Amino acid sequence: MLEPTNNNELPPIPAKRYFTIGEVSELCAVKPHVLRYWEQEFEQLNPVRRGNRRYYQRDDVLVVRQIRSLLYEHGYTIGGARQCLIDGDAEADTGGPSKAQIDELIEELEKIKELLVA
Repeated sequence: MLEPTNNNELPPIPAKRYFTIGEVSELCAVKPHVLRYWEQEFEQLNPVRRGNRRYYQRDDVLVVRQIRSLLYEHGYTIGGARQCLIDGDAEADTGGPSKAQIDELIEELEKIKELLVA
């Protein structure tokens, strides 16, 4: 199993229309029960259901990888990752920080500056 920081080493997504939960689990290095939980937490993740089975499309796999990156690599909480996806601030694919992270860092640096000047 891949370590959380190895999102760039995930296997390539095959050229298929639908993926089972087991396939997505392997493609994203996330256990199936985690995928089912994320479906409840992230409205962007909405696999097609046929009978009692879930079928994910390529866009769903990309969303799962983005969620995985936000949570495991960038340290977001579920709520923070959800907000990041809603705001469109997620830069998980490029590895760059989000606007929210940059704003938070600037605020911390301003506080440090005030302490040093005083």
